Amino acid sequence: MRTAVYVDGFNLYYGAVRNTPHRWLDLPLLMQNVLHEHHDIQLVRYFTARVSPSQRDRQKPRRQETYLRALKQHCPTVQVHFGHFLRHKVKMPLATPTRKSTLVDVIKTEEKGSDVNLAAHLVNDAWTDKWDSAVVVSNDSDLAEAMRLVRQRGNIHVGLVTPGSRQVSSQLKSHADFVRRIRGGALARSQLPDPIPNTNIRKPDSW
Repeated sequence: MRTAVYVDGFNLYYGAVRNTPHRWLDLPLLMQNVLHEHHDIQLVRYFTARVSPSQRDRQKPRRQETYLRALKQHCPTVQVHFGHFLRHKVKMPLATPTRKSTLVDVIKTEEKGSDVNLAAHLVNDAWTDKWDSAVVVSNDSDLAEAMRLVRQRGNIHVGLVTPGSRQVSSQLKSHADFVRRIRGGALARSQLPDPIPNTNIRKPDSW
């Protein structure tokens, strides 16, 4: 079964990878370990955004760039698509209001574009008839309508792979022909080599 995979990068990271030692992730290998053997994974679209340094961690952009270089060199079936971050000041309620104030100003960082980009590529690719199966790696219910449209077309199986142990979105599940979970064992078995063969690209020490 010719299969294309659509990975919501930040949903994958925060749902399954963030608090593990498995960030050096080989995405095609992960999908091979999660999906059944009849899936011939021909394309993995990876949707993310470039991170910025923070006061507590100035090396985040360097680690991300190293990882993206590793994917490019070792995983030719992976295509990376970038959204962007927005940072703006908003007023948020205090958990414990005081007499003087119930609201405080905070800097809010939001990742924008990845879910829209994923939905657009998922629907657009469905009309090319290149794939027998389209697998969405996310638990973001905003993707439900795109999955519904692709499944409605009738000639493509739509799969859902959810990161971690969170409850599966009922909206996404209702438009999927099958559902799988990403568990810790699959992450551990799906690491990139270190270093990447024939390169000087190595897993960052702090990972």
